[in-house]
Amino acid sequence: MNALTKLTSAMAATFVLTAAINVQAETSAAFDITGLSAEDKGLAIAKERKNRDLGWGDSTSNVIMTLRNSQGEESIREMRMKSLEVNDDGDKGLTIFDKPRDVKGTAFLTFSHVDKADDQWLYLPALKRVKRISSRNKSGPFMGSEFSYEDLSSFEVEKYAFKFLAEETLNGVETYKIEQIPTDKNSGYTRQVVWLDKAHLRGQQVDFYDRKKSLLKTLTFSEYKLNLDKYWRPMKMNMVNHQTKKSTELNTTLLEFRTGLQDSDFNKATLKRAR
Repeated sequence: MNALTKLTSAMAATFVLTAAINVQAETSAAFDITGLSAEDKGLAIAKERKNRDLGWGDSTSNVIMTLRNSQGEESIREMRMKSLEVNDDGDKGLTIFDKPRDVKGTAFLTFSHVDKADDQWLYLPALKRVKRISSRNKSGPFMGSEFSYEDLSSFEVEKYAFKFLAEETLNGVETYKIEQIPTDKNSGYTRQVVWLDKAHLRGQQVDFYDRKKSLLKTLTFSEYKLNLDKYWRPMKMNMVNHQTKKSTELNTTLLEFRTGLQDSDFNKATLKRAR
């Protein structure tokens, strides 16, 4: 799933934002969580959410990123994102920046994994080199945005411990409220609280708590569209940093599925020539 789930559900990602842009699919047969413990309920919902988002194959999208500082001043970036579903592992994603000139040609490649740290690389055209993102640095900001590198991985059930918290109405939507705790010791978060709508298990909101267990960021998803009669995607995501008062908004202007992308399109060796 970017997505920033994150990115992400999250991030939404890519932007991979597959964590984020690649969130949840259509309603399937009802699943029964009555009588389960809070931990088992949380896990059952997470697995169902993941199962509903299988089989989409690949996707491409055009995205506008709006950065806002604490005074509300804006800067705009335009980028293209490509995502590839991988069987028995996390998804792959490629993000290419087109505008403005100072970031044009910057490319970000992610190989998400189920049972080990993700592989991430960033190509910086000004330096003409590919920089590998260390797993210890994934809590850092991506391209000056409020999304971290960690937010840009696909949603994988194995990366979290889950707990069902409540059934709750959020902005008029009936939701499941779930806590997910990252199992990676290098995560920048101690916990995440996720709201999923009951009808489709689509991400509505994610609260991220930092290493001091304080609320750091909130990601909201909106303007969902149904694709291939099965897969729901949010066309708008907004990440707000409560501590810095900055925010980053992602608006998807074009989204296509099953465009023929292959594994060879996600290659570190060709990252400098990404188009």
